[in-house]
Amino acid sequence: MDTRSDKERILALKKENDAIILAHNYQEGPVQDVADLVGDSLELARAAALMEGQVIVFCGVDFMAETAAILSPSKTVVLPAGDACCPMAQMVTPEEIRSARTLFPSAAVVSYVNTSAGVKAESDICCTSANAVKVVNSLDEDQVLFVPDRNLAHYVSRHSKKEIIPWEGFCYVHDRMTREDVASARTQHPAARVIVHPECRPEVIDAADFVESTSGMIRRVRDEPAEEFVIGTEIGILYRLEEECPGKRCYPLSGSAVCVNMKKTSLSLVENALLTLGPRVTVPEPVAGRARKAITRMLEIP
Repeated sequence: MDTRSDKERILALKKENDAIILAHNYQEGPVQDVADLVGDSLELARAAALMEGQVIVFCGVDFMAETAAILSPSKTVVLPAGDACCPMAQMVTPEEIRSARTLFPSAAVVSYVNTSAGVKAESDICCTSANAVKVVNSLDEDQVLFVPDRNLAHYVSRHSKKEIIPWEGFCYVHDRMTREDVASARTQHPAARVIVHPECRPEVIDAADFVESTSGMIRRVRDEPAEEFVIGTEIGILYRLEEECPGKRCYPLSGSAVCVNMKKTSLSLVENALLTLGPRVTVPEPVAGRARKAITRMLEIP
């Protein structure tokens, strides 16, 4: 009987398989603890392309593992929670993008990384919440079809002179946060600064002090002189904030801000993924090749 702890067994299997473990900021604390890198979508995409290791264990949701498979076609990519999907990514299809191009033939198509490989393949360039403004402003086109997050599209439109055509998708975790949530948080924590994600509704962004991607939130909490913060994103990030910003007190904007799919990954599933090298995620050519161009174009922007 193997009496080692879950963490010890996972680390031993990781070494045996020449594997790296990538985990999103929204993962449960124990999963973050065994990861080689914990980050936001942009950081994890870069890591998938650059970090050494023949196996990538992606602790997140389906589109993230697909992105890793696209960027590292020679590596084995596994998604421990094989059924962990992103509902927002399912709000746009490749066929819909092709139809939209006929309506807006002069528009560049910018797809959030929270999309399927097929949608990325129909896009001109990808973006994350951390670099969406920079990506859009790097384009030569004056008109941009931005998919699938309408709230992120609205946020980008405030920081660009381009005409932004939003898709009608949304993240259910961020979209249900309200201005009243912010007002309530300020009443409960009057000394706290409020940081929200750009996937939030415009009125929530207007009521906040700062707007940041998840890793941007961590940097903001670390660098700001304030000692208290209200965090408007999925509550999994609170674990990393506690780990990396000792002495700072962080409270969730909404206690119900939980992504069910992000919480599907467990240490037992990570261990099983390393034992079986599955569930494996692959993206067939030529979809992968076309999607790779859109992702790589994003990664080339400083």
